[in-house]
Amino acid sequence: MDLAAEAQWPRDRLDADYTARLSCSDAEFATTIADYARLSQVAHDGDRPRIGIGYDNASAETYDLFGTAPGEARPCFVFIHGGYWRALSKGHSSFMAPMLAARGIACAVPDYTLAPAVSLTEIVRQCRAMLAHLWHHASDLGIDRSRIVVGGSSAGGHLTSAVAAGGWQESAGLPAQPLRGQLPISGLFDLAPLASSHVNDWMRFTPEEEQALSPLRNLPAAPLPAVVALAERETPGFHRQSAAYAQATDAPVLTIPARNHFDVVLDLTDPDTALSRALLGLF
Repeated sequence: MDLAAEAQWPRDRLDADYTARLSCSDAEFATTIADYARLSQVAHDGDRPRIGIGYDNASAETYDLFGTAPGEARPCFVFIHGGYWRALSKGHSSFMAPMLAARGIACAVPDYTLAPAVSLTEIVRQCRAMLAHLWHHASDLGIDRSRIVVGGSSAGGHLTSAVAAGGWQESAGLPAQPLRGQLPISGLFDLAPLASSHVNDWMRFTPEEEQALSPLRNLPAAPLPAVVALAERETPGFHRQSAAYAQATDAPVLTIPARNHFDVVLDLTDPDTALSRALLGLF
């Protein structure tokens, strides 16, 4: 599947295929975003969260850490939020932490500087810096650095696989494969179609970014277990993107019935959903 060829398709088709809001009604969208914040507050009100851990001096961005325990080194899920690289925050994004904590798994949720204030190059740099900080400081944070799984939704799915991509780890003092697994959800894996769509109105991708930051063109350098997940009600572009990345990485595609682009990730609050079982299986 040649996603790069989509860049030549008509703009109106690409705009429709990559407008996530078309996967749900306005009421569903508003309810889901409110649920993100409400359920994330539950995590913040829980047992000993560590809020605002600085990971990058250049940007002063931080992450929150949930579900660690004194004297333990726990596996950790890093969740990178979506919002087409320009919206949402870590404050909307820790809703899965209580489910994971009940199973002895920590959860780290970073902020990154949003577009258009910074480029995608800088956003990816920050997310990679966050992983490097977590890995290097794992013993102090109560994390088992050999059991770190990265996941994210929508733009966060892209950033998940940009973190999993090879070629940057050595310069950050990391092994070739510091991750245990990845779970991109409703992700974007080749930027060429987006550069020809409405998304480029705020992202302003350069040709160099299309090449260097498209996970389909920069696969993990070492074997990495993965599940590529998405909602049944996604618009066509998201279905094509997930199918192509799953094929390239020899990963299964997990399609969640009846869910839309936004509410699918809330399945991570329930340990008995297919999405949660997929995540727990990566540890």
